[in-house]
Amino acid sequence: MKRIWMALTLAAARFDANDGWAHSSHIALSLLMALFPFCIFSLSLAGQLSAGLNSSDLIEFVLGVWPDQISAPIEREIVAVLTSSDTAKLTVSGLLAIYFASNGVDAIRSAITDAYLETDTRPFWKTRLLCVAFVVFGGVLLTASGVLTIALPLYFQFVEEAAPMVYVQVFSHEAVRITLTVALLLLLLIACHLWLPGVRRPLHTVMPGVSITIVTWTICAQGFSLYIKKFPSYSATYAGLAGVMAALVFMYLMAALFIFGAEFNAQLSRETKDRVENM
Repeated sequence: MKRIWMALTLAAARFDANDGWAHSSHIALSLLMALFPFCIFSLSLAGQLSAGLNSSDLIEFVLGVWPDQISAPIEREIVAVLTSSDTAKLTVSGLLAIYFASNGVDAIRSAITDAYLETDTRPFWKTRLLCVAFVVFGGVLLTASGVLTIALPLYFQFVEEAAPMVYVQVFSHEAVRITLTVALLLLLLIACHLWLPGVRRPLHTVMPGVSITIVTWTICAQGFSLYIKKFPSYSATYAGLAGVMAALVFMYLMAALFIFGAEFNAQLSRETKDRVENM
């Protein structure tokens, strides 16, 4: 425990020294610009693949892990756009999503590379293609998962008739949504740590930071939700921009915790390397 606490303390110091706060703001702003086109593109694609699905259920899957005070205004705007959907909107949203979201992924790549104290020697076109690939595959995974989380419980109704308690705990809509959401988060974080930095790392070396990120994200989401509820002056301060500013601050905190997870991994790697050299 002492070693872990020391690593956390040194990782926090390295986070500040490596401009972690500036990287966090860059990631937050880039992702906020990408949020609407990416969500609209993914939800439109899911709606065309499964016309019988309710768009509100799909939006709940995408933003379900966000505090309600932040996700509600965003959900309303996305629903308003989706009600006037057409093929042209899907195409334009797709192009905007790829452009803006790839900028967000590139901001994450730059931040995580600095956190690991590495230099990315790959040419610009290769890193940009990697970021675009992250966006495209992320959209496909999000669409598929959103469809599954709504469609799967319908196919397991026979379980409800045979064993109601098992159905509620394992096959219900909420259980499937939470399971797939956590699985997607883990997959996303692992992929970022493995593929975005300039140097490839073994899987076991990135899992400590991934675990810390998941835990702190959960705690931070609950804490930020309570803050929004307990301090209504937040809305008065930003007036009509309260929803956007809340989303931006929330993304800023999530980005900072993500970078901190990378700093923690880097600190553990440095300690391991020092022990090997001193043997």
